Amino acid sequence: MAFDIEMIRAVYTRMGERVAAARQVVGKPLTLSEKILYSHLYQGNADQAIGRGKTYVDFAPDRVAMQDATAQMALLQFMSAGKPKVAVPSTVHCDHLIQAKIGAEQDLNTAMSQNKEVYDFLASVSNKYGIGFWKPGAGIIHQVVLENYAFPGGMMIGTDSHTPNAGGLGMIAIGVGGADAVDVMAGMAWELKFPKLIGVKLTGRLSGWTAAKDVILKVAGILTVKGGTGYIVEYFGEGAESLSCTGKATICNMGAEIGATTSVFEYDDKMKAYLEGTERADIAALADQVREHLRADPEVYTNPELYYDQVIEINLSELEPHVNGPFTPDAAWPISKFAQAVKEHGWPEKLEVGLIGSCTNSSYEDITRAASIAGQAVSKNLKVRSEFTITPGSELVRYTTERDGLLKTFDEMGGVVLANACGPCIGQWARHSDDPTRKNSIITSFNRNFAKRNDGNPNTHAFVASPEIVTAFAIAGDLTFNPLTDTLVNESGQAVRLDEPKGIELPVNGFAVEDAGYQAPAVDGSKVAVAVDPLSDRLQLLEPFAPWEGTDLMGLRLLIKAKGKCTTDHISMAGPWLKYRGHLDNISNNMLIGALNAFNDKANYVKNQLTGTYDEVPKVQRAYKAMQVGSVVVGDENYGEGSSREHAAMEPRHLGVRVILVKSFARIHETNLKKQGMLAITFVDPTDYDKVMEDDTIDVMGLTTFAPGQQLTVVLNHIDGSKDLIPVNHTYNQGQIEWFKAGSALNLIGQKEKK
Repeated sequence: MAFDIEMIRAVYTRMGERVAAARQVVGKPLTLSEKILYSHLYQGNADQAIGRGKTYVDFAPDRVAMQDATAQMALLQFMSAGKPKVAVPSTVHCDHLIQAKIGAEQDLNTAMSQNKEVYDFLASVSNKYGIGFWKPGAGIIHQVVLENYAFPGGMMIGTDSHTPNAGGLGMIAIGVGGADAVDVMAGMAWELKFPKLIGVKLTGRLSGWTAAKDVILKVAGILTVKGGTGYIVEYFGEGAESLSCTGKATICNMGAEIGATTSVFEYDDKMKAYLEGTERADIAALADQVREHLRADPEVYTNPELYYDQVIEINLSELEPHVNGPFTPDAAWPISKFAQAVKEHGWPEKLEVGLIGSCTNSSYEDITRAASIAGQAVSKNLKVRSEFTITPGSELVRYTTERDGLLKTFDEMGGVVLANACGPCIGQWARHSDDPTRKNSIITSFNRNFAKRNDGNPNTHAFVASPEIVTAFAIAGDLTFNPLTDTLVNESGQAVRLDEPKGIELPVNGFAVEDAGYQAPAVDGSKVAVAVDPLSDRLQLLEPFAPWEGTDLMGLRLLIKAKGKCTTDHISMAGPWLKYRGHLDNISNNMLIGALNAFNDKANYVKNQLTGTYDEVPKVQRAYKAMQVGSVVVGDENYGEGSSREHAAMEPRHLGVRVILVKSFARIHETNLKKQGMLAITFVDPTDYDKVMEDDTIDVMGLTTFAPGQQLTVVLNHIDGSKDLIPVNHTYNQGQIEWFKAGSALNLIGQKEKK
């Protein structure tokens, strides 16, 4: 039987009534996304239509999922909320802290030793507060959630930006910061601006080398990294129904790369088969009873332009395999044009490493398709020209693929199987290289390829493709190779061509596992102790942030004017910094060290206005904090895109940054800033960004009458005595303004608990 079956039964029991109420107030047929959203309103049945992209709404998600790197801060915050137990089913998954270096067994053992303090903390907190705990090696959060917790029509939030992976099972699953998770675990409403909707109609059917991954690579090229911001992407059509459940999950997973709130597919027979294949036939039976509510109304599919804010149509029969990159996941290249692009841009043609797996592409089907290519390297006497690694998504998948001989196939071709963890995808990779700064190329089946993300080298050109395309490139060792048309010369001097990949959606003999890695919490956690060593450099209990002083912010100094792309990786790097995710002061030493200073085009080198000297960003900000001087960070478009890590908001808050002023924000990061009591504002006129000078002293006016929809004024006091008065926008509603005034959303929870 599935986890939390009674909760799922309750969701389905009330769904019909709630959908009917929503249809009545909206006054027209409903999309799938609307059905799920309206059926999860915190208030219950809808009593009025909600404006898409305009209205903040309180929701009641069914569950919460957290990965170990973000769970530390989320659970430290939850401990401060004073609740005895989580209010909704919640889980912790230990997948981020395992560094890929040698191979699965050795790397896991090293992680268990190096991270024992953190794992013990997470296990004990989970045990105390009723949270399911998935041990190191159990798998990557999103694959484990898909196999165990996702269900059609449900709503989940997760402290990782790729939480939308669960949309492959028809779930509205949204990436959030830890403070949002705390709200839901504490039994409070979770707030989200009601999203707009993009409908993607899929026709035709995939064949040959083309995979589900190519759908989202194509969509990323169409919408760009911010084209989905504020939207749910809903896939439908005969082509959607032909995709495997895990293929759907891959597409939803990478929706994070276009900034989408989430992505979702309607419930169909492929999802039913996956539920049954993962021993959740009871959920499939319940879903079948409410199938009409787990898909859009028929009128929507007949005339989608009337019901979605934007419609995209893709013919899967005509879709080419794609390779996206480098440095951004929306640079989309059809395979027929990729070799030319490599040559024209001067990207390194030699491929050094091919990496498959991760939360995006580590299903049984993915591995069978990649293995069908890997096996040809052996059978056709081809020498593999690149390093090759495989990262299984879960112990269930790893054990089953080993049983079925697939991992042996990779071993025979020279591949290395890594631990069931995030590893190279998030920079947890001790890469073998004779020159860690050399200009080079790698290709992965991961989701994100920002500069320095995988190995810390800004000169690593990372490309993204399907697992089978990655495997073919690794065999060739050359990015100008087209596996659909080109031949390779084998060790006997013969020209051979790789055959099309063949995959199996679900294992013929079923899934199998000896120890999935799950640890249930104590029935009564009141006696469980959670200890945090005050001298620890990995864990630190939180102190509340100071409330707003009740005045306008005057005399702030410019810390940095960030130029160009500034993702959460630039603001709070992962990789070696992951070990400090539970210690706010220590991890704050990486604050904005990856951001490019607009005044000198250097990273981690800014002017200290108090001394006139230049130093590292965190050091300058600590100097301001010591003198009780607040500061401002200025940024470009889509500031904070990428990961959901709230450390990118908590670090500036902890070190005394008061204001983030940018051209535009990525959704999750803007919310994280608000939750931590920061002032997140945007230029009314984006060209006002150019007026900010290096030696400016900055005032923010209008806070004493801070109100929803009311502009504030930023005064730039230039060193020559001149001034620029700049109007700025904000998206705070009244509740979020109260977070700002209290110093953080958590402070407000604490105040309410004491009453």
